[in-house]
Amino acid sequence: MNRNLSVLILVVVAGLGVGATFFLQHASAPHVSAEQRLIESRKLFDMLPAGSYDNQPLDQPLELKDIALSNSTLLGGYLATAGGKPSAVILRSQVTGYENAIELLIVIDINGKLLGVKTLKQSETPGLGGKIADQPNPWLQGFFGKSRNDPGDSGWALKKDQGQFDQLVGATVTSRAVISAIHDALRYFDEHQPQLIGSGQ
Repeated sequence: MNRNLSVLILVVVAGLGVGATFFLQHASAPHVSAEQRLIESRKLFDMLPAGSYDNQPLDQPLELKDIALSNSTLLGGYLATAGGKPSAVILRSQVTGYENAIELLIVIDINGKLLGVKTLKQSETPGLGGKIADQPNPWLQGFFGKSRNDPGDSGWALKKDQGQFDQLVGATVTSRAVISAIHDALRYFDEHQPQLIGSGQ
């Protein structure tokens, strides 16, 4: 009888332990998921100036999907807001580089100025075009503050093509592709600004 009672107590205690563990995991799952999402968001949107947004851009996707532009494709986008008002548009762009597709995150403020560019995916030649993924990236930072008309259309090219921009050393094709994708994104924003910044309101 004593032995049976001990076994029963052990089973009950084990059951309570398993139940408590399951409950804690289940109760904390949304919190962990929210934390992971916040980390992912910070990693994606670290080009947005501190204090320039107070929403979760991942929760405000733009109605963009596989939109073919002159030299690139818009895969999607997000809206950043501050105090309920649009503060920036984040566009995911894909362009063909030297080796394969390059995926970029391009951040534009509501006045059409470039806040930042970040490489999300690439498979360019290591040490040459692959430098497009370096963080921080001085070459990409050279575009910050530019807009569709600054420089004018002809200026959005490499200096060797009579444009205004230097290239990544030894990576002419990669450089041309990225410049074209940035210019495409700025042009798209300029032509669709009301739809883009109004979609989160």
